[in-house]
Amino acid sequence: MDPLTPLRFTPIFKTAMWGGAALRSMFGAPASPDPTGEAWVLSDHGDSLSVVADGPLAGRTLRSLLEEIPEQLLGQKPAPGTRFPLLLKFVHAREPLSVQVHPTDAKARELEGPGAVGKTEAWVVVMADPAARVYAGLEPGVSPDRLRAAIRRGEVERLLYAHAPGVGDCFFLKAGTIHAVGGGLVLFEIQQTSDITYRLYDWGRTDPKTGKPRELHVDKGLACVDYGAGPCRPVHPTDELRGRVRLYPLVECPQFTLSRWDANLPFRAGAPGQCRVLVGTGGAATLRHAGAIYPIGLGSVWLLPAEVGECEVIPHGTVTVLECGLPE
Repeated sequence: MDPLTPLRFTPIFKTAMWGGAALRSMFGAPASPDPTGEAWVLSDHGDSLSVVADGPLAGRTLRSLLEEIPEQLLGQKPAPGTRFPLLLKFVHAREPLSVQVHPTDAKARELEGPGAVGKTEAWVVVMADPAARVYAGLEPGVSPDRLRAAIRRGEVERLLYAHAPGVGDCFFLKAGTIHAVGGGLVLFEIQQTSDITYRLYDWGRTDPKTGKPRELHVDKGLACVDYGAGPCRPVHPTDELRGRVRLYPLVECPQFTLSRWDANLPFRAGAPGQCRVLVGTGGAATLRHAGAIYPIGLGSVWLLPAEVGECEVIPHGTVTVLECGLPE
């Protein structure tokens, strides 16, 4: 196989009753009669396999590359059958998502079986209406019985920390953190490769297609909540650029790393011998590698294989680029 280059993948759109039209518009995709809640931009989960969009490897899935050239891609040889460990997506919440929680790896295995994986995640706000809210974490002293009673009475919101998010805010949600996304938000999300979600409360609404409430998972969800975690406070963007380059660490955890580049001058992203992913969330830039150029704009996602290593990024004005790292 020829030397690897930065890789771009075709978005996988997911229908959701709380979604809208923003994501298909953002990616230049045809409109859909059904609301779109998520665009999975890098996935090796289940049957939702990311496919290389262009270049010499166009049409190949992320999974096939991981099976064929794992060390060139990751910088290490994973165990047979290992999936790409991260799932990256954009989320458009035109209406609120359910109040939900995700399990840790240990709880996922306990509740769903030995092959299950938990879900720690982080969000970065890309667009936000003035009235939008993010709910993350419980008030002090909330017990499982009190939370169950609030679910039954439809008063869960009173027990949650509510935040008025701004563009660029980052929320790190460890597995076990109860949370919800209010309406009027577009988020970038990085998470473990898992789709286990336990809905605790769904605001009393019904699914317009079935006329029935969506399924809740109260018992499993309550068993996963970390009742002592407290509020999940956002990391806010600060400092103006003033003609410089800044790499700001947002999240460092066993599951992934997440940093934000703010720049109006050239910089080098990625790391020698490590797999990284660059995500454009503001402005425009050009990614350069081995004499070729690759555009970065809002929604652009470029996987930098370990074989590729560092790349130069040339901003066109001021640009914001997220850099995602894999667990070591």
